[in-house]
Amino acid sequence: MSVPSASRLHALNVDLHCHSTVSDGWLEPEALVLRAIANGVELLALTDHDELGGIAPAQGVARAHGLAFVPGVEISVSFAGETVHIVGLGVDPECAELRAGLAALCAGRDGRARRMGEELARVGIPEAFAGACRFARNPALVSRAHFARHLVASGVMPDVKTVFDHYLVRGKPGFVEHRWAALEEAVGWIRAAGGVAVVAHPARYRLSSIALGELFDRFIAAGGEAVEVVAGAHTEDEMRRFASVARQRGLLASRASDFHGVQESMVDVGRCNPLPADLEPVWSRLPATAAALAAAASSAR
Repeated sequence: MSVPSASRLHALNVDLHCHSTVSDGWLEPEALVLRAIANGVELLALTDHDELGGIAPAQGVARAHGLAFVPGVEISVSFAGETVHIVGLGVDPECAELRAGLAALCAGRDGRARRMGEELARVGIPEAFAGACRFARNPALVSRAHFARHLVASGVMPDVKTVFDHYLVRGKPGFVEHRWAALEEAVGWIRAAGGVAVVAHPARYRLSSIALGELFDRFIAAGGEAVEVVAGAHTEDEMRRFASVARQRGLLASRASDFHGVQESMVDVGRCNPLPADLEPVWSRLPATAAALAAAASSAR
C-alpha cells in the first residue's frame, strides 16, 4: 500500500479528543458522532475521562454513517501536584490491563465527589453533591464539571470557568485532593491496549518550565509518543510553543477540540485549527486513518 502524502494527511478534518455523557460531555455518544459528521469530521476519537463505555455506541453510529472512528480514553494522572491528562488513541477497549486500571481510578471518584459536596456545604452551598449527580448521566463518574454545572444552574456563579476559579481548583474551598494514576501507569495501560499515548492540552497545566520538561522526559521514557499541539483551549502562541516541543522532542502532533458541549467548549467538534504543515500527525500511526483517506478520495471523485 502506498504511503499517503503529508498534504493528504494534513487535509483530513481530524478531531482526536472529545467527550460524551459517559464522562462529562453534554451529548450522548451517538449524538456526538452525528454532530461531528454534520461538522465535516472525517476521523473522530471519543476520549471520555477514565471510561470506555461510550465507545461501542459511538462506533456503531460512526460505522453506519461511514465515519472513520478511533476508540480512545483520557486518563487522569497525578504529577507534581497537578492533575495531568493523558489521551490514549486506538486502544482496544477490551484490554484487561486497561480496564483494570480504569476501574481502580473510578473506584475512588465517588468518595472524592462526596467530600467535595461536604466542603462546599461548609462555605454555604448545601446539597451540591445531589445537584452534581443530577448533571451526571453516568452515576459512576461525578466530576468537578458536574459540580460546576450545578452551581451555574443554581445561580451561584455565572459560568463554569468562574465556578472553577472560585471553588474547584487547588486552594479553593471545593477542591479535594485525589491520587490518580502515575504517569508511567497510564502510558503503560495505553500501550498494553495497543494505543498511542498523547499529552493532552499541555498549556493548561500550572507547571514550571522545569516540571513540564520533566513531564515530557518521563512521558517519552515510558513510551509516550505524541502531544496535543492544537487543542481547544490553546491560544495561537501556545500552539506555536508546543509545536516547538514536538519538533525538539520528536513527538507526533495531535489535533483536538476537547469538545464537551456548545455550552462550555471554546471550539466545536471538528472546528480545530490545522496542524503546522511540518509536523507529523499522530493519525499517521492510526489504522482508522486509512478508512478516512479512502472515504475522502471517494467523495472527491
